[in-house]
Amino acid sequence: MRFILALLTLTAPSHAWEFTPGSPCLLTSPPGDVAMALTYDPTAPRYTVSITAPEPWPESPLFVMQFDGPTARQIGTNRHSLSDDRRTLTVTDSGFGNVLDGMAGGGQVVALAGDVAVVISLSGVEAPLAAFRACEADIPLS
Repeated sequence: MRFILALLTLTAPSHAWEFTPGSPCLLTSPPGDVAMALTYDPTAPRYTVSITAPEPWPESPLFVMQFDGPTARQIGTNRHSLSDDRRTLTVTDSGFGNVLDGMAGGGQVVALAGDVAVVISLSGVEAPLAAFRACEADIPLS
């Protein structure tokens, strides 16, 4: 019986932040009502962060990420886009130092656009985030 329970535990879906190496590298939040995914393509170089909410995001001139943790910070941009169904908000840039530094502080991130705010826990993000920051070393040069 213990063997069966152990096997079921190993095949159960993961509920943690995950790093996937490749081109692009990918960092994803645990499954839930709100999903956050970051990509990094070192050949461009280009970063994206996409946040998918259960309800559509409003049209808004500003998108803000508020990081609540030991190194609390708030960053914003007007260079965001919405998917056709408006449930996924995406920001693309050549640098994401502020986003990655904010995530490294742990706690949570509150994503805000217009009158909509969604919360994403950063619990357990440390090791996958470190791998994501180092992902360029995992990409073959030729």
